Amino acid sequence: MKKNEKKKKKFKLFDLNRDGKGVYEDENRKPTLGFFFKLLFRKFGKLVRLNFIMLFQIFPIIGVAAIVIFGSSTYNTTNSLYAPLYGISQVVDSPVITDQLNMVSKQVETPLFTPGMIIGIGLLALFLFITFGWQNVGAAYVLRGMYRGDAVFIFSDYFHGIKKNWKQGLIVGMIDFACSAMLIYDLYILWMSGASLRFGFILAISIIYIFMRFYIYQILITFNIKTFKLLKNALIFSVLGILRNLLAILGIVLLIVFHIFLVFLLLPIGISIPLILPFFYIVAVIGFISVYAAYPIIDKYMIAPYKAAYIDESSDDNSFDDNIDSDEEPAKNE
Repeated sequence: MKKNEKKKKKFKLFDLNRDGKGVYEDENRKPTLGFFFKLLFRKFGKLVRLNFIMLFQIFPIIGVAAIVIFGSSTYNTTNSLYAPLYGISQVVDSPVITDQLNMVSKQVETPLFTPGMIIGIGLLALFLFITFGWQNVGAAYVLRGMYRGDAVFIFSDYFHGIKKNWKQGLIVGMIDFACSAMLIYDLYILWMSGASLRFGFILAISIIYIFMRFYIYQILITFNIKTFKLLKNALIFSVLGILRNLLAILGIVLLIVFHIFLVFLLLPIGISIPLILPFFYIVAVIGFISVYAAYPIIDKYMIAPYKAAYIDESSDDNSFDDNIDSDEEPAKNE
């Protein structure tokens, strides 16, 4: 074997566009828990390569978090009654007022946004706001191919998915980014303020929205469907697939908890691998879990009914494309 051939073989893991092993056929592709681990094992190498592209979704978030955590900060009260009660306490010397003031005087550390911090956060947020949908569309296209057993070419399929859906991907991505940011902000503020009832309400909405995100981009890349109807269908599927959604959330939480456990276990003895390991696969594996949970529901309620209604079983045409919505709009060509 020539020297350059050995080098190519050695670093084939990082070749994002190398050929796959082709389509394989399983005797039973029923989306059970057992088949999930079987498929995950088969596709793990490709998930690692996909993960390097998907990291661009989280690098801006890490950058914003670093600016907020390590930037300037100040302490503020969380209750709107603090200011008037403090003013009254300066005029009236009353034990009742003093007790009430002590009850609402809780302070939390909040970022003090300097002009430099605002510019840095703004640029990172703008980049993610514009590219968020495209990045999710590209990843969803590749992950769908992995689930269906297609021959997947990571780099070319990723950008092919973006090219096919760039307009709607841009719009849906902006909506998704805005909704996600607002929910995260609300959860943070309500958690810090101790408003347990409102926090529980926003948390419930956030969980429903996480379920919806399992379906949003899979529906987008598979069907010609208007954005409003896309979101409505995602909401409906978040209920119809509640069991699979909950199992997916459980799997994602267990994966994250496992890494946190490794950090606390190994970091005190000087082993820092758990801090680096998630950057190699965790984003792609989380995406794979969500697709494995969502696609069977989409297939059951959107793809299968179309096949049953419109495909002539006696036809010899095997070029059917699973890409038409329930209102018979033109299919997206694969």
